[in-house]
Amino acid sequence: MPINHLAPLLAALVLSVTPVQFVQGHASGGAFSEQGGTADAALTSWAVLGLTAAGQPPRDSLAYLQAQEASLATTTDVALVALAEESLGAHPAPLLDRLQRAAAPTGRIGPTVNSTCWSVLALGHSSKQTTRWLLARQARSGGFSWAAGGQPDSNDTAAALEALRVAGVHGPPVARAAAFLLGFQNRDGGFELTKGRGSDAQSTAWAIQGLVAAGRLPPRSAFTYLAGLRRADGSYRHSAKYVTTPVWVTSQVLAALARKPFPLD
Repeated sequence: MPINHLAPLLAALVLSVTPVQFVQGHASGGAFSEQGGTADAALTSWAVLGLTAAGQPPRDSLAYLQAQEASLATTTDVALVALAEESLGAHPAPLLDRLQRAAAPTGRIGPTVNSTCWSVLALGHSSKQTTRWLLARQARSGGFSWAAGGQPDSNDTAAALEALRVAGVHGPPVARAAAFLLGFQNRDGGFELTKGRGSDAQSTAWAIQGLVAAGRLPPRSAFTYLAGLRRADGSYRHSAKYVTTPVWVTSQVLAALARKPFPLD
């Protein structure tokens, strides 16, 4: 067959690579890494969550994550790895114990709003104190910030909506947070982290998950935006301007495409 006749066939084969296959192709011994990078527990956890949400849980990643538990330094790292292990069917008691011990009398878990949200997701429940503390961190605008007193943003608001779902919170707090989150959608259909920053795949993925957690139907235009960022190798661009950390970006997009908030049911 002439080479020029092979070109369409080769192009079709490249385009047939799915996002799941792209992420799976960056694993070694259950650990995930970016191209040319070093594997770590955080990226592996994101890959596990994305693949599990897509119905392809990487079972061999559990042993790798368990071997990394002693090296986890922050409350958010502990919660992320615990959430990933739970999605694979494990009960990471040592990690959950660390999260419980990180709870302050006020209800805050770890140092920030973000760490509290992640801890609630990993624990699968929220104490009355934690729920009250989290609701008290909601800004007048309806949004949530990474740390108490900070500027609310879309990603942390989405994470808070997922945590409020676990806590069984309904009504005005959820409606206000969802309305605030929708305010970050741009004309291109994507969501941005902060106003004026521009749309990106990860903020759009977070927004979709947050809206699903709030019981809202995510805008179809958000999925159209993500589709426009898909590359021939199955990965997703970070944004229209940049390609960076494609394994991380694609892993986060997978959970959004599955319309599954954390914790994965």
